[in-house]
Amino acid sequence: MPAVTVEDTTTLPRVPLPAPGTVRRRTRSVTTAPSGFEGEGFPVRRAFAGVDLRDLDPFIHMDQMGEVEYAPGEPKGTAWHPHRGFETVTYIIDGTFEHADSHGGGGTISNGDTQWMTAGGGVLHIERPPEHLVVSGGLFHGLQLWVNLPKAQKWVEPRYQDLRAHESVLLASADAGALLRVIAGDVAGQTGPGSTYTPMAMVHATVAPGATLDLPWRPDFNALVYVLSGAGSVGIDGAPVRTGQLAVLGPGDTVTINGAVHQESRTPALDVVVLGGQPIREPIAMYGPFVMNTRQEVLDAFTDFQAGRLGSIPAQHVPHAAVRGEAGQG
Repeated sequence: MPAVTVEDTTTLPRVPLPAPGTVRRRTRSVTTAPSGFEGEGFPVRRAFAGVDLRDLDPFIHMDQMGEVEYAPGEPKGTAWHPHRGFETVTYIIDGTFEHADSHGGGGTISNGDTQWMTAGGGVLHIERPPEHLVVSGGLFHGLQLWVNLPKAQKWVEPRYQDLRAHESVLLASADAGALLRVIAGDVAGQTGPGSTYTPMAMVHATVAPGATLDLPWRPDFNALVYVLSGAGSVGIDGAPVRTGQLAVLGPGDTVTINGAVHQESRTPALDVVVLGGQPIREPIAMYGPFVMNTRQEVLDAFTDFQAGRLGSIPAQHVPHAAVRGEAGQG
């Protein structure tokens, strides 16, 4: 069960019913995310694996972290690692993560919080569970999304946004059968707290069994629906989806999501993340933690990292300074 919820969705502002002439998007593809391990060994699903970058643009990578119930001593994070040329969005659905960077920033995100990091020209970063969670174990579930930056903004100064759970805009579908948490973007006349360089929207929706969500969606945005848990269908064509699957939708101005009437006992509803953004349509050269426009810029990023020009680990964190630059590390 996601940390951010409400007892009665009928008390929330409603997403309006689709207007006459609305074009509901059709499903172009459904892919299943392969499972793997990230950082020091926490389990992930690679949500975008096998999907053409042109369909994802402006997004480039997403991991579903967990859902996992850790035993004492099991929780894991990442080592210090660099980033350049994009933004990372870490959304903690349940559990707690600490983060720190080479600019001296950092903090803790937990139970519905989002940490939005603009790497820009370059930063060193670390994410890990707090010591008390390592000792006790516990539930951990989250997402990390990578959002590309256009060429003109790849060299901006690094910045952080710590978006607290209570800042998310809560809405209900027209039939009150779906709870929406708007993290970023303008959705149904409401604006989420995330400030983005690239125009985009990010929504976490919980759709009750048998309920329908018709979500207004900017026609100049792409539309992706990733299933965190549960079963249902997406698009006007009703393409079936289940846990760990990504649906890429075609053009239109409404995203349609239906919760299956019958759900597994451990997943009482359909939980999805809906993503969309204005495509950047620029060349992409990426390797590991660097996302640039040319191969030479990626090589330059490695050179700058090795020369210490992406920052240095703050003194209080030096004991954890096993810096790596592996693909996917957040």
